[in-house]
Amino acid sequence: MVSDLRKVIDQVSREKGVDQAVLIGALEEAVKAAARKKYGTEYDLEVIYNEEMGEVEAFEFKEVVEEVENPNLQISLKEALELDPETEIGDSLGIKMDPDTFGRIAAQSAKQVIMQRLKEAERDIVYDDFVDRRGEIVNGIVQRFDRGSIIVNLGRAEAELPHKEQIPRESYKQGDRIRAYILDVRKISRGPQIILSRTHPNIVAILFENEVPEISEGIVQIMQVAREPGGRAKIAVSSKDADVDPVGACVGMKGRRVQAVVQELRGEKIDIVTWDPDSAKFICNALAPAEITRVIVDEDNHSMEVVVPDDQLSLAIGKRGQNVRLAAKLTGWRLDVVGETKYNETLKDGFRSLLDLSGVGEKIATELYDSDFRSARDIAGSTVEDLMVVKGISQEKAETLIAEANAYLLAKSREPREDAPGESEPGNVQESEPVVDEEENAPDSEPRSGEKMAAEPIESDETEAASTKTTADE
Repeated sequence: MVSDLRKVIDQVSREKGVDQAVLIGALEEAVKAAARKKYGTEYDLEVIYNEEMGEVEAFEFKEVVEEVENPNLQISLKEALELDPETEIGDSLGIKMDPDTFGRIAAQSAKQVIMQRLKEAERDIVYDDFVDRRGEIVNGIVQRFDRGSIIVNLGRAEAELPHKEQIPRESYKQGDRIRAYILDVRKISRGPQIILSRTHPNIVAILFENEVPEISEGIVQIMQVAREPGGRAKIAVSSKDADVDPVGACVGMKGRRVQAVVQELRGEKIDIVTWDPDSAKFICNALAPAEITRVIVDEDNHSMEVVVPDDQLSLAIGKRGQNVRLAAKLTGWRLDVVGETKYNETLKDGFRSLLDLSGVGEKIATELYDSDFRSARDIAGSTVEDLMVVKGISQEKAETLIAEANAYLLAKSREPREDAPGESEPGNVQESEPVVDEEENAPDSEPRSGEKMAAEPIESDETEAASTKTTADE
């Protein structure tokens, strides 16, 4: 009997992965619950597991008194001496109870307590196993579907892939293998709740880390990831070793590495671009293969105006603005992509507005323009101190220019709108005329200005550059 209980504890501990101390505690609690069920709550009971004997012992404690008033908690000295000859008045005497006397109902209650404690222990183990695995990719089997969510069997636990974390147009059936990102692990009354994701940007980074040894070794670093799940993703990489091309390392021989990631994401296109500490150059890399002729940086508004050849406009913007939108997410800058023709017209209109100010001739207008005051709007938005930096502008002249610029803008705002292009500030979002891209391999596009993205400012100068990007299409 002794060895049988020990064997049961050892076996359950191994099969369920539950610590033996938890099992012993559950047994002690169950026997105490059975005793309470049989004798009530008035008794002073104690249950312990005798490791040497391999059995659970129950003791009823009673105080030794001369005259018994409460037989449930007290025992006479005469009866106590029969049990223990060394007993004295005031002692607490422990009397061993026979668990067989607890009865069938008490035994059923003990069983329920044990099962409940085992379930709680298993839930705690699963939670402890997964709580530190947030941010990992796990493999599972699609088990069932529940109100749009996919329930995934991870072996010892079930996880949920909510509808909002599923890639659009990606379908599964029962029994399919699935890889997903552990987004969160929560502890609720029904047990641990494991939330999975197939749309999180980090899943792209982890998949590349698994496929590219240079990333896992720390030679190549993934600096940023931007993604529109199911459509396209951009990943910015850099190398600590000048002899290692980060883009080439991620692409792999004949594109095998990037194609493995694309296949896992079921055909999602991936653009791999080179990260650059210069934000303007980084923007050029992110918008490739479109050629960039000029980048005008507006540090104050954390935005950039990107000028491209007219025939490259649709390529830079991408289908429904996807390319420029992902570039904005990747770099953290607000982007405004415009064609060269419209940009040049805007510059001419801005210079013309300077000449329209009273007392501003071509020489002063040129000085203002070269100092980045490129329109009457720039003058109106500046301070006297800003203008006094310009050669030939005194304090009095600066005050006059600001007043005249404000008056000029007020007058312009009251004029009827014309089709001719108006003034433009660097960094402002402009709507572009639709341009249809006929190139088959270029991103399908429909011109649209870049989206505003929150990010910390990065120091950069005006840059004229173009860069090369690798696009992985299945």
